[in-house]
Formats: sequence, structure tokens, C-alpha cells
Amino acid sequence: MKIALIGTYPPRRCGIGTFTHNLAKAIIQNTNDRNIADRIMIAAVTEDDAEYEYPEEVQIIIRQNQQNDYVRAANSINFSDAGICILEHEFGIFGGDDGVYILPLLHRLKIPLIVTFHTVLKDPSYTQKLIVEEISRKAARIVVMSRLAVEFLTDIYHIPKEKIVVIEHGVPEMELVSRRKAKSRFGLDGKKVLLTFGLLSRNKGIETVLHSLPEVLKNYDNFLYIILGATHPNVLKHSGEEYRNSLQRLVKQYNLENHVYFVNEFVSEDKLFEYLSAADIYLTPYLSEAQITSGTLTYAVGAGCAVVSTPYWHARELLGNGRGRLFEFRNSRQLSSILLELLQNDEKLVALREKAFEYGKKLRWPRIAKQYLYLAEYVFDNWQKIPETETQPIDLPLLPDYDISHIKRLTDDTGIVQHAKYG
Repeated sequence: MKIALIGTYPPRRCGIGTFTHNLAKAIIQNTNDRNIADRIMIAAVTEDDAEYEYPEEVQIIIRQNQQNDYVRAANSINFSDAGICILEHEFGIFGGDDGVYILPLLHRLKIPLIVTFHTVLKDPSYTQKLIVEEISRKAARIVVMSRLAVEFLTDIYHIPKEKIVVIEHGVPEMELVSRRKAKSRFGLDGKKVLLTFGLLSRNKGIETVLHSLPEVLKNYDNFLYIILGATHPNVLKHSGEEYRNSLQRLVKQYNLENHVYFVNEFVSEDKLFEYLSAADIYLTPYLSEAQITSGTLTYAVGAGCAVVSTPYWHARELLGNGRGRLFEFRNSRQLSSILLELLQNDEKLVALREKAFEYGKKLRWPRIAKQYLYLAEYVFDNWQKIPETETQPIDLPLLPDYDISHIKRLTDDTGIVQHAKYG
């Protein structure tokens, strides 16, 4: 059975794209097909003005803000040999208010649909709630990556629990080398390495770590904190390197130049694994609890890092049962204490790593993709098309072009005719 996947896709730099690509590759690993395009067709969502050299499995291009592209994509999927469609949903990657342009595509699909919600909001706007409910109505099954997301969907969006499946975020099968060897590659022999990675933006909370390090430095100085990742493209577009520059000023203010290192790159997965192999402690100091899924956190657990994090939703769940340590949002003093405890106690550090690595084994992409394949086969075998209802959100591409001719006919050089009487 061929699967149509809708989402962003490499070489576009986007977390959803990385997820979609890894899922596609892992599905192939679970089949006898050698050529990914024989089993997978990708409908890649792209920026309107972008020109990417996509691989052969990308057979449909959807320009984010072009409504007709969504309709054409639905028609292409329907007339292909795909037996099922999987939508990777994130509000920000589709056009229109809160990504409403995806709905006309879904309304036209004639094959069963599975939706993966990468974000589930606790306090959605009216439009966001409407979109999630409509997507869920069209979907045969909904995939989320945490148990809390199931609660949100049932309690807030009133989606039947039996329609929802939990499949955790996958991690690649990493070729991890010994920590000592990995550190040697970076010239960090003998040092304890702290790491944060991901596209840089203000909600990452890196400043909390920087505020904590002077206290750490008073008691332990043999460490380096690596901040790995380019600035998020949307942040770069609107405010440039303002956030990175503010962090660099903090480094200078606290005299941390020899203990903090910025790597301003969008690194490949292979390079990322090298950094993860070298890391003793991985930090996610995010500022808000409202993050239901974190790919970077999952990667760190999969790599067997000792993770220290703020208690955002995904962290509370993934780091439970002693798989990591949590500190309060923006609490640099508490973070200092935890870091010193781990840096000065190798037994505690190793225990955290071992628990994380053991749990991470079940998150390897081939195992995760197998769950998607089982689900796809079940849905394909049991799907019953949902009858169209008379009430559904407006299908935007079907509306006529905006025309004010009627208003002009009612208007003279005095103004618009309103409540006028003749005679």
C-alpha cells in the first residue's frame, strides 16, 4: 500500500520536515521496497517564493499561501495509487488564519486520513479549535505523542477517545561513539560538556542557563556549554540576530567567554549525533509549559544524555520515573544547584544517562514507523467514508472573487445610498 504524506520536507529547514523525512525512511526500512518513491509520495508544503531541489518522492508541491495548490494536491492524491494519507499537522506551516487552507484539501480526499497533531493547544482560539475539530472529524485516526495530548483532545475538543492513538516521537538509529572519543574530536578532552540544540528563538530560555553559570563557576570550572543551532528563519526574518546578540552580551557580562560556545549552524543529523555523543548534560530551559512535543528533547533521551529541563508538558512526561531532572521556569538558582550536583557526582550523572538510554531504545524510528504501518493497515482495512454534512466551514477556493460592483452601483458622488426613499 502506498502512503501519501503531507507536511514540510527537506531540504526545507523545519522540524516537521525532519520528522516527515525520518518517518518516510523508516517506513521503507519496514518494507521490502528499496526505492522510497515506490511506497511513499510526499506533498511538500513550501514557502511561496522558495525553490528547493526536492528528492524524487516529493511528487506534489503546495505553496503555503496559494489556496488553489491545496485543491490541486487533493486531486493529485485522489488520482494517484496512494491507499491512505497521513497529514503532519502544525498550525504554522499551512496558509490562512491558523492554517485554515488545509481544510479544502481534506474535504476533497477520497482515501482514508490519519492525522498527526504535533501541537495540541490547551487554550485554543475559536478558529484554532474549529480547525482541529474539523480535521479530527475527517480523520479516521488521530496520532498524538503524549498522554496529556489525549486529555486535551477529549476534554477541550470533544474528540472520541477511541479515535486517538499515542505514538511517541521517533529518534534515528544513532551511531553513537564513546563520550571520551566524541569529546576528543571537538578538542574537549577531560571537560564536562553541557549542550542545548535547536533553532534559536526567545522561547528557548537560554538566558536562564547563562544566569545560572556564574554560581556553577564558583564551585566547578571544568565545563563548556555549547549552544548549537542557527536562529529560527522566522525570527531571523523579523528581528535578525537580536536574541543571539543579547545572549552574547550576557556571556561577556558574566565573563563566561571560556565556558560558553555558540555554533550558529543548522547541522546535519550526523553532526548532531556527534555533539550528543560528547554531551554529559543536555539542557532544555524553555520558558513556557505549553509544549506538547519536543523533538530535540526526544533526540537527547534517545542518545542517552542526562537531561535537565524546565517542566513543560512533554518534559514532565518523557523525563518521568527518574529519566531526567526538572527545574522551575526561569529559576536559574535552582538550575545552578542541579548542575553542580550532577557535575560533581559522576554516579548520579551516569544513572540518569543509563535510564534515558534504556527508554530511548523503544523510540528508534524503525519501531515507531512500524506502529504507523500497523495503524495505516488497520485504517485501510476498516475505513468507512464519512458522509458529508450540510454544515462545514466555508470552502474558501469555492468562493467567487471579491467584487464590489454592487456597492459601486449604490454609490454616487454624495455617498452610498442607504435607507433611501423615492418620491
